[in-house]
Amino acid sequence: MATLSAARLPPFERFLSLWVLLAIAAGVGLGLLFPSVFAMLSALEHASVNLPVALLIWAMIFPMMVGVEFAGIARAFRQPRGLIITLAVNWLVKPFTMLLLGILFFRGLFAGLIPPADADQYLAGLILLGAAPCTAMVFVWSQLVKGDPSYTLTQVGVNDLIMVVAFAPIVALLLGVTDLVVPWETLLLSTLLYVVLPLAAGIAVRRRLLARGGDAALARFQAAVKPLSMVGLLLTVVLLFGFQARTIVESPLVVGLIAAPILVQSYLIFALAYLAAWAWRVPHAVAAPCALIGTSNFFELAVAVAISLFGLGSGAALATVVGVLVEVPVMLSLVAFANRTRGAWDARTAGA
Repeated sequence: MATLSAARLPPFERFLSLWVLLAIAAGVGLGLLFPSVFAMLSALEHASVNLPVALLIWAMIFPMMVGVEFAGIARAFRQPRGLIITLAVNWLVKPFTMLLLGILFFRGLFAGLIPPADADQYLAGLILLGAAPCTAMVFVWSQLVKGDPSYTLTQVGVNDLIMVVAFAPIVALLLGVTDLVVPWETLLLSTLLYVVLPLAAGIAVRRRLLARGGDAALARFQAAVKPLSMVGLLLTVVLLFGFQARTIVESPLVVGLIAAPILVQSYLIFALAYLAAWAWRVPHAVAAPCALIGTSNFFELAVAVAISLFGLGSGAALATVVGVLVEVPVMLSLVAFANRTRGAWDARTAGA
């Protein structure tokens, strides 16, 4: 079944992991060859949100937003199992496993490789990542696993509402700080760019397409814009790795050491959420995005808080940036796994 499913994919999507690896290499190479260009693009930001990256993410998100139905949002609350798993994993498990893994790696396994002061900084960065579940890129991952657009939007929306009240207390508790200031501008701008605007545009386009040509017109439009979404993903990877090209080349050991607990955390959180959804017989179109939301991170928020608390050149800020670099390859591997297991999953939940 997995082989048949892969055979039906267009060639571009079938080899997406290869294109991403090439985009990573291109980003690092271009970042080293044209540092001034990437420095200029990196400076185009507001409230720690890089505007070129935000534009590309918006392009990736928009095709999925066209598929959102308000009836599906109401249905999500009547079938809350996916929401319960998402929220439990994101807020009762993920921040604390990230803390434990950071202590295990930086104060235990890597103690002889990292000075204690640096270890504490890297640990702080990991805590910020662990307390900031994804708002934007999860729409891309959901689209790649054929997730339910309306349910995914509901999961992200509820998650963001909880983040408003839970992020600061959890970070303050785990970091032991009392003067934490939540960067509300970053939070609100990200929500506007990644949820409100693409949703409004998607609804408007959806209504226009349905009025003119019905479901067939909608399907044709979604098929036409989907390749643009994948191109946006690759260009985002080029930019992210181009911004950090010198850090990757000059400090590969540090980057690798920071990446290790992030990798373990990512696969652990995905496994917990995915297995919980399997045990609870949650439909795959809900279960896969449910597991991917907690695995992915709201890196703009994590980076903004790291810079405000510890400074631009701090180890904490570096750790949040490494989280950005690790995310796309890791998430694509999990997307591939979710797609390969869809057949068995659908067979299990067919009678649920």
